[in-house]
Amino acid sequence: MSSAIDDILANAVEHEADFEGPRAVIPTRHLAIVTCMDSRIDSFRIFGLDSGEAHILRNAGGLASDDMLRSLVLSQRLLQTREIVLMHHTQCGLHGADEPKLRAELAADTGEQPAYEFGAFEDLDEAVRAAIRRVREHRFLPHRDRIRGFVYDVETGHLREVIV
Repeated sequence: MSSAIDDILANAVEHEADFEGPRAVIPTRHLAIVTCMDSRIDSFRIFGLDSGEAHILRNAGGLASDDMLRSLVLSQRLLQTREIVLMHHTQCGLHGADEPKLRAELAADTGEQPAYEFGAFEDLDEAVRAAIRRVREHRFLPHRDRIRGFVYDVETGHLREVIV
């Protein structure tokens, strides 16, 4: 039985054969990028990055969730990143999602509500601004002065900055 996992394992074998050797654990650009898990987003290509240059942190919606903040704290305090890019995108599954309906469906299927929020939002630019504010206000992050937010258009490849 073939699966998507089986299909991509051949690439892992090729990667090992062409592996260029280990890189430093500290990202050379001292940069962390927070974005969505959407498969249309190729952060390395969008920003012209190579492996070892930046931390790429992904979750549904590219939200500044508690776990994302935890990752950013570790990125800065242990791995020397100093700047943060927050990138949302057009056509996000969370944009306009009916979170109460989803929660009700989950409760009906399982008999309980999840302990976390999904982070649905109505206004894309405001979601970026809220993420910027949340990261800037997180007292455990020592470097909060170079945080910028963007929206990536998945249909055109255009990246535009969102100003707080």
